[in-house]
Amino acid sequence: MAAPGVVFTIARAAEMLGETVDLLDEIADQLEPEDGCLWIYDTNEHATLGFTERGIESLKELIADQKR
Repeated sequence: MAAPGVVFTIARAAEMLGETVDLLDEIADQLEPEDGCLWIYDTNEHATLGFTERGIESLKELIADQKR
């Protein structure tokens, strides 16, 4: 598998999926790095969740499961 070339912040992922950051934060604990969920650290020690394209697909699946 090729290394990801793009990572979306949790805020951008929420916007793309039409969901809230709080919802994504809640369900992201079910994801592992191999599912496309990563932590991104900034120079000021601020961290945010990030998702690869695979991570966005994983979130879509979890959201669909939750709504059933």
